[in-house]
Amino acid sequence: MTTAPAYAHHRTIPRWIRAILELVLIVGLWALYSLARLLADTNMDPALHRANELLHLETLMGIRWEGPLNQLFTDYRLVGLVGSYWYATLHYVVTGAVLIWLWRLGADRYGPARRALVIGTLLGLLAYISMPTAPPRFLAGYVDVLSLHSADGWWGADASAPRGLGGLTNELAAFPSLHAGWSLWVALALQIYATRYWVRALGWLYALGTAIVIVGTGNHWVIDAVVGWMVILVGWALAEAIGRIPLHRRWQRPPAGEPVELEHASVGDSQARAVE
Repeated sequence: MTTAPAYAHHRTIPRWIRAILELVLIVGLWALYSLARLLADTNMDPALHRANELLHLETLMGIRWEGPLNQLFTDYRLVGLVGSYWYATLHYVVTGAVLIWLWRLGADRYGPARRALVIGTLLGLLAYISMPTAPPRFLAGYVDVLSLHSADGWWGADASAPRGLGGLTNELAAFPSLHAGWSLWVALALQIYATRYWVRALGWLYALGTAIVIVGTGNHWVIDAVVGWMVILVGWALAEAIGRIPLHRRWQRPPAGEPVELEHASVGDSQARAVE
């Protein structure tokens, strides 16, 4: 199993200080997340052009499901209201709750999972900055479901931003969907570390439900969800690869008098150990 950062294993640092350091790190990443979204180009014409290109690609792939889902969330008020609260709230609440749960389980579980979330999020932010894309609600024929129910919630008419803070969000940060990506991260974390079957099943239902909600509310294309899942899968694979590289050991000196272990054995030694 991969290990957490070096300071998480340092026994001289109290657990509450490590918790504060983690909180500072997460808040800093959230600030970077928000800043990166604001730094993206807000020119609507290229963003609409990219959205139409995604639609064309979805048509070729046979996954152009936005219309029926958006109609469902529009025609049935309860579905639209629940979907709006889901989209505006669970993205942060569930992810934060799973992070806290993993922290309580221990550094050997929390470290790799948090690292995967960070890497996947940074990949998503890179796409936001380089390829701003309009969501379905900006195109004719699609309804902004959150805007329909803004009077019933704490969000305004600008995506899921709190009422009055719409200017602090980038509404063209649609591709890929980190709502979908983070929900898959939750499902993977529960699948790997949860011991109860129903908890793992709940994680996968949450990921599937989030994918349906982000498309049905008119905030993302189907392909946004697919690529959002992909960046998290890449993030998790890279996190595991990084965890297997003992970088901290390269900076540690052995105690005086202790022989230095050679990192690279000869071919003959390797073959001898293989036979044994």
